[in-house]
Amino acid sequence: MKSKFVSALLIAALIGLPALFIPTSSHADDTTTDQDRIRTAGTVLKEIMDIPDNIPQSLIDKADCVIVYPTVLKAAFVVGVSYGRGVMTCRSGPTFHGPWSAPSMMALEGASFGLQAGGQATDFVILVMNSAGANAILASKVKLGGDASVAAGPVGRNAAADTDVTLRAEMLTYSRARGLFAGISLAGSTVRPDNDANTRIYGKPVSAREIVLHNAVRPTPDAKLMLEVLRAHSPKNLSK
Repeated sequence: MKSKFVSALLIAALIGLPALFIPTSSHADDTTTDQDRIRTAGTVLKEIMDIPDNIPQSLIDKADCVIVYPTVLKAAFVVGVSYGRGVMTCRSGPTFHGPWSAPSMMALEGASFGLQAGGQATDFVILVMNSAGANAILASKVKLGGDASVAAGPVGRNAAADTDVTLRAEMLTYSRARGLFAGISLAGSTVRPDNDANTRIYGKPVSAREIVLHNAVRPTPDAKLMLEVLRAHSPKNLSK
């Protein structure tokens, strides 16, 4: 009887432990505010753009949107779960050729199976390279590699950015962890607008599409750095 009781306790513990390692939205909101997240996204983007081997200029100039996920957390217990909240800005207007828009808050969710070495924090940057990818994200949740094609982005200001993989991808993804910046595959993860956070930021219900395409709101002061960096590095959309 005693052994059965102990076995039951062990099974319950094993079932319950993963939940302890999976960050929830309430936990994320307890540790950082939406305003902090926007400011941090601007800092991350500036630091990445200031390093010598960053994103090729030709790709920035052709991107319709830029998404920054600062400090994405990866929990580790049998199933590795990535969870992050970030910020997206797009070139405004129906053809994505206007000035960089006020930011929309975004969510990143994904899972990778297999025993992990431990939790870690990583910054992610996603370039949305065409209007099909941008409209898909603005409409709903998008699975990278499923609903939208995705590839690890090339690194280096003079790196070849015209390979077949790069040209076909709707989104190019990058990561920065422990000071190292590189292209990384986020296939299998999902990206979606965080409209609850948009409501908190702008004080009224407003969708990502209204923010980006219809200029429904003005950028908050917290977005100043992020928008300044993008305006300085890529004031115009040079895609055809």
